Amino acid sequence: MAELATIARPYAEALFQSAGANASSLTAPVQALADVAADTQIRQFADNPKADAAQVFDLVAGVVGGSLDSKVANLLRAVIDNGRLQALPEIAAQFQALVNTAGGVSDALIQSAFPIDAAQLAEVSAALEKRFGRKLNPTVTLMPELIGGIRVVVGDEVLDTSVKARLEQMKLAMTA
Repeated sequence: MAELATIARPYAEALFQSAGANASSLTAPVQALADVAADTQIRQFADNPKADAAQVFDLVAGVVGGSLDSKVANLLRAVIDNGRLQALPEIAAQFQALVNTAGGVSDALIQSAFPIDAAQLAEVSAALEKRFGRKLNPTVTLMPELIGGIRVVVGDEVLDTSVKARLEQMKLAMTA
């Protein structure tokens, strides 16, 4: 079976192109669909040969709640009709990446040993935007194993200023 990224790319690109300037407004509904599609019970129902495409669509749309934008509804129909519901989380991730690229924004995963308050996050984000040379959309996760400092992942770039990384560097220097 093909990689999910390969399967998801055409769907994400088609939605991005059809949405045009309104693409950023569709990121939340697409992510909501992805969250629902990631549920194992929903996937089991969708994989059941007795459930037809309309039933699966109604179930997923009902769980998301509210009325779906026509472009998002068309995406969901295409994904279900082609038996690609399991690819919806990857479609959402690639769609978000396309929206970010168009807006000149990158997602930044900030891993910290300790909680970061809003003022600290604003200060760290400003420094990171200067360091990476682009606007960042930060997400903070706690990783106590870092001991101290932060580790930042932006795309395929990693900036690791954690105590754990420095200890590893010292260990390598001493054993070399």
